[in-house]
Amino acid sequence: MTSSAFAAGAYAAAQNVARPGAAAKPAQAAGAANGFTGFLQQTLDGVAQSGAQADRAAFSAAAGKANVVDVVTAVAESETALQTLVAVRDRVISAYEEIMRMPI
Repeated sequence: MTSSAFAAGAYAAAQNVARPGAAAKPAQAAGAANGFTGFLQQTLDGVAQSGAQADRAAFSAAAGKANVVDVVTAVAESETALQTLVAVRDRVISAYEEIMRMPI
């Protein structure tokens, strides 16, 4: 999966969360939690899978069984996914801190 495909998938998932009645999500059909929690779980799982794929590609390259371009692509996709996750985490923490500063 290229970085643009990853971004497009994340955008599509965000759109499905924003419009819960628009289309049935496969994860919901499988019994995953609805809403923001389910979206975060899917995103975390995607980042973990991306990291695992990058690890497998690196091990294959070390064994001489993989193309270096494939390894670099897998590592770049994993890095992009992790950077996106960190950016979302930072925004959630910032929003929480702002809410906590609000007067009651």
